[in-house]
Amino acid sequence: MLKTSTCIAAAMAATLAGTASAEGELNLYSSRHYDTDERLYTDFEEATGITINRIEGNADELIARMQAEGANSPADILLTVDTSRLERAKDAGVLQPTDSAVLAARIPSYLRDDDNQWFGFSQRARIIFYDKDEITAPPLTYADLADPRFKGEICIRSSSNTYNQTLLASIISHTDEDTARAWAQGVVDNMARDPQGGDTDQLRGLVSGECNIAVANTYYFARALRTDVEGLSESRDMIGWVFPSQNAEGAHMNLSGGGIAAHAPNRDNAVLFLEYLAGNQAQEYFSAGNDEYPAVPGVGLSPAIAALGFFKPDDVNLSEVAKNLPAAQRIFNEVNWK
Repeated sequence: MLKTSTCIAAAMAATLAGTASAEGELNLYSSRHYDTDERLYTDFEEATGITINRIEGNADELIARMQAEGANSPADILLTVDTSRLERAKDAGVLQPTDSAVLAARIPSYLRDDDNQWFGFSQRARIIFYDKDEITAPPLTYADLADPRFKGEICIRSSSNTYNQTLLASIISHTDEDTARAWAQGVVDNMARDPQGGDTDQLRGLVSGECNIAVANTYYFARALRTDVEGLSESRDMIGWVFPSQNAEGAHMNLSGGGIAAHAPNRDNAVLFLEYLAGNQAQEYFSAGNDEYPAVPGVGLSPAIAALGFFKPDDVNLSEVAKNLPAAQRIFNEVNWK
């Protein structure tokens, strides 16, 4: 396996080097709003001579824009966060299949669309955080979050949040809709407050004492380990964490990824860009620059991410999980998860 990966990486490097004098451009539609991604773009431009033109915005707005532009869309690539949005783009007809030996070899099958219309390039684990002074026996599984012993203890985001939508869709994949509905109702019953804010706000809820348990993605906490996050970093020592369901399916992973636009005018450049994102250099920077987990196995982790510890990730096929997203939203509505 190592020999194969090394050969693929060498071939990719040769491909990039061979296009160093290439002319052309790449039109990138991105809802990733991280300043640290700038290096990803500049390194690609320097390696290939291809100029990246960026349009950034809300994922749903970008998808709607691509639909409205139709065959005249200048978009070559759509990058966005979470499986739900990637699947939404596929359902909207704004992506196309990509046949790439590099992507097939580098990106695990469960982190890409069954029809190769989207690919995951980085991940965040959705885990359980808790106040170490108040919770001596924290939840160890996602199912535990619905246990009545945690009534009034939990901070978690709204049902409109894509991270939660995909989490519930994955619970459906592992069990069934009835089990997922009972779980969602149990979590609603255990909420310390109505859902509000982003993942960092759930962690701040621990610090403020509004709740003793919070559900959030790892990179929000890892950022507080690496940099100063107001209302969080100064109190991070009071916070413990659990990677859930380690004796079962493993910790749920939210995905960041992309695909080639349905009417990409610069398709060859688009393929090259996706292959570049699957390379070791870009994969390492997803972790070092934005505290994410690489999608490619064996790539090194940033110190802040490594400090969270090793764990078993859920390797459920995310393309299958995506099929359960409508059911997840229906269940959220049924249990009045605001």
